[in-house]
Amino acid sequence: MAELLLELFSEEIPARMQEAAGEDLARLLQKALTALNPRDVKTFTGPRRIALTCDMNAEVPAETVSERGPRESAPEQALAGFLRKHGASKDDLVPQNGFWVLNRQTPAISAEVYLAERLPEILRQFPWPKSMRWGTGSSFTWVRPLRRILCLLDGTVVPFSLATDTDTGHGLTSGNLTEGHRFFPAGSTRPEPFAVKSFTDWRDGLRARRVMVNAEERRQTIIKGITELTTQEGLSIVPDSGLVDEVAGLVEWPVPLLGRIDETFMELPAEVMQVSMRVNQRYFALRHSDGTAAPRFAFVANIEPRDGGVQVIAGNERVLRARFSDARHFWDLDRKQTLESRVAGLDRVTFHADLGSQGERVKRIVRMAEIIAPMVGASVQHAGRAALLCKSDLSTGMVGEFPELQGVMGGYYARHDHEAGDVCSAIAEHYMPRGPTDRVPTAPVSIALALADRFDMLVGFFAVGAKPSGSGDPYGLRRAALGIINLIRTNGLRLDLVALFVKASEALPPALQNAPDLDLLPGFIAERLRVQLRSEGARHDILAAVSVGNTDSDIVRLLARTDALASMLATEDGKNLLAATKRAANILRIEDKKDGPHEGTPDAALYTQPEEIALANALGAVIPKVEAAFGDERYADAMREAASLRPVLDTFFDKVTVNSDDPQVRGNRLKLLSELVRMARLIADFSQIDG
Repeated sequence: MAELLLELFSEEIPARMQEAAGEDLARLLQKALTALNPRDVKTFTGPRRIALTCDMNAEVPAETVSERGPRESAPEQALAGFLRKHGASKDDLVPQNGFWVLNRQTPAISAEVYLAERLPEILRQFPWPKSMRWGTGSSFTWVRPLRRILCLLDGTVVPFSLATDTDTGHGLTSGNLTEGHRFFPAGSTRPEPFAVKSFTDWRDGLRARRVMVNAEERRQTIIKGITELTTQEGLSIVPDSGLVDEVAGLVEWPVPLLGRIDETFMELPAEVMQVSMRVNQRYFALRHSDGTAAPRFAFVANIEPRDGGVQVIAGNERVLRARFSDARHFWDLDRKQTLESRVAGLDRVTFHADLGSQGERVKRIVRMAEIIAPMVGASVQHAGRAALLCKSDLSTGMVGEFPELQGVMGGYYARHDHEAGDVCSAIAEHYMPRGPTDRVPTAPVSIALALADRFDMLVGFFAVGAKPSGSGDPYGLRRAALGIINLIRTNGLRLDLVALFVKASEALPPALQNAPDLDLLPGFIAERLRVQLRSEGARHDILAAVSVGNTDSDIVRLLARTDALASMLATEDGKNLLAATKRAANILRIEDKKDGPHEGTPDAALYTQPEEIALANALGAVIPKVEAAFGDERYADAMREAASLRPVLDTFFDKVTVNSDDPQVRGNRLKLLSELVRMARLIADFSQIDG
């Protein structure tokens, strides 16, 4: 067994690309070096390096490879072509089962030689999302200029070069040197490279030179350091895992520090301060125990300041004052104009070439919000008003500077304009939920507007043929569909989605109202619901079983049926009912092909065994109860009644031969099973259920 250490040292790698780069390096190496059986693979990423270490075999063992050639009776030309292809002579062949066979012995290859042959190609084909060329004389690309390649196998350099016959490869060759932190020791203009002998030597040598090679360690250092500093002041950090990840990719030696915000800026909305700090400076927002914004911020230095951070903190506070001054300018300027006065200007803003302006879209949203409002217990007047104003903040300076604040700023400006409280909240919340962990609006007007916005978006883009395909979803339509689902599930809304899609499409330009892709929308929502349930660990096969042949688009009702069926199938009676029903359906499927269909009311006079009579009586009693329970949406009762058939079904299949020699008796028994299957299909398509 041998230890491989590979480090690719470059100029600064964008933080968003580092984790994927580590995964790609591991994937490519394991694929290319399968013959060496790489194992215990670990990757390390940071601002200036991606690295990998693993254990592998010391050599690719020798082996005999057999190649079957032409038949012994084949023409000489075919045999000559085979020999030429493999660089062999006829003396190397042996006859075997009527064919010529070439047995070739391949010698063992040392891991060092094997690596040197394959690593250059891995690096040349590395799949960076964006890469660059630099200097002259080479076509080799990397995310940023690559400066060093460290490659050791059990402490010995694996020698290779990126140069080819036609490309200099920037003169890059492998070695045993790496570099520590750019600014360590303090005052250095460029750190001295140092040699390493092993992974442990590399890791410890870099730590001594102020580089944490493990991204997770940097994350935890950031979180722990900020938490300790804020706790001392009775504050807490506003959760932002994405920012932690990004900052961990920007620094090699994280040193958390706290700065102070001038009180004069605390009148700004908390969201404005948070977004400005995050987007412009990668600062962390802090809050008091009651959730209000604190006049403090946290940031992460990339090296330990010699003065304890006094100058660094002062510099960052100075930068933040300038940022907040800009934000306050937008805040003051935007409030000089009401949201209502901005509505007319939306007619001059294009939403989509085929769907018209933002102004036209707002009119469609107003119409849908007023349609949905009575269905969710909202004021029609307030829902329409909120819809009219919901996109006006797109023309404000604050949203122009920080698009992340659209909707949020509209809510603030609506309050400044003295709009009704539920109208202000609806404007602020109508983009929610933005993701699976985001808060879901629960106020009626907010619900009506959030749904109206998403219904218009879905019908519009499906009508113009811009539905998602594969992993591509440029307009966020999957997110919009999940937003509808979450709004419905959280608030228990009883909505006919098909009818609402039809209503929304009626407001589209006439040429788009009957677009064929609009018919795909109910299925699109159903698929998103299945994906969501699968992510929650629920049995999506049960939802599929309930949905097959079911035109009901009431999500609450579908989920209630799904939950009731899942509960029934968790019992022994339910499992046996599923098995018996599948058995009955299979028998019918086979026999119907012969002389079916076997439908209609069974003839009681043809029953010849007590088990038939018992099943007929049970079905006669249970089926009306199941139908009545479904009509009243008492799904748990319906499932309980259906599961009560288990004993009589077990006995029937144990004692009765369905395919009797008497054709009339056989047909009658198949009709009896058809009654069972018909009842089961009222519940679900049991063939879709696993088990």
